[in-house]
Amino acid sequence: MPLVEIRNLTKVFPLGESIFGGSARGEVRAVDDVSLDIHAGETLGLVGESGSGKSTLGRLVLRLAEPTFGSVRFDGKDLRSASPGEMRVLRRDMQIIFQDPFGSLDPRMRVEDLIAEPLIIHQSGAGSFSRSRREGGDGSRSGRVAELLKAVGLDESAARRFPHEFSGGQRQRIVIARALALRPRFIVGDEPVSALDVSVGAQIVNLLARLQREFGLTYLLISHSMPVVRYLSTRIAVMYRGKIVEAGTTEQITERPQHPYTRSLLAATPEVLA
Repeated sequence: MPLVEIRNLTKVFPLGESIFGGSARGEVRAVDDVSLDIHAGETLGLVGESGSGKSTLGRLVLRLAEPTFGSVRFDGKDLRSASPGEMRVLRRDMQIIFQDPFGSLDPRMRVEDLIAEPLIIHQSGAGSFSRSRREGGDGSRSGRVAELLKAVGLDESAARRFPHEFSGGQRQRIVIARALALRPRFIVGDEPVSALDVSVGAQIVNLLARLQREFGLTYLLISHSMPVVRYLSTRIAVMYRGKIVEAGTTEQITERPQHPYTRSLLAATPEVLA
């Protein structure tokens, strides 16, 4: 059974008021009848141009937005029918990495507090993140923060500093450490490297690949960059105007694309991580 089952997912936004007064007629289907499966341990790359509905789909999958129609099941559980208490439990297993590493961090909080916040909110007991307690390590919350920082390639001294003291790539590492705090099974990466320069973005991509191996993560990787998606993904789904126009293995999509839009994406993309 897939870890994530998406069925006929649709999100309709009614048009708002007209600039000439009154209400504009019509609607926008940001996500239009999307059905996908994401299997445990894989990376499903979701690729498409800006405005294609990728980020909206990612938020719908995590129930950060409510769908107009359709359903999402996580590990067999229907998210749309889950109560607030049930969703609180499920959110331990589902996290997101946002595009802007500075905007997603409270500038008034120290790094140690930012990373520990999910642990406090979910009242996670010491030692549940890793094997540190069983191996005689520091099972305290501060010890777990230091462990998370090490996992993403940062020194534990970073814990006492504020987000503005770091580069963009370092801030994104902090965001990733925060996403890992509850030891989730599934992470949505919403354009996690698009705000970074090429070399730093490549480092973050390699970090995501390593963390997936080490922690057994499942990813939904959202990106407009075909090279990033090709490098990390097991399978790729191509999104255009709210619809999935093509889906298949990474080799099928990148070597034998069938849809004209997929071919245009490949033709327009340089052979670098960008």
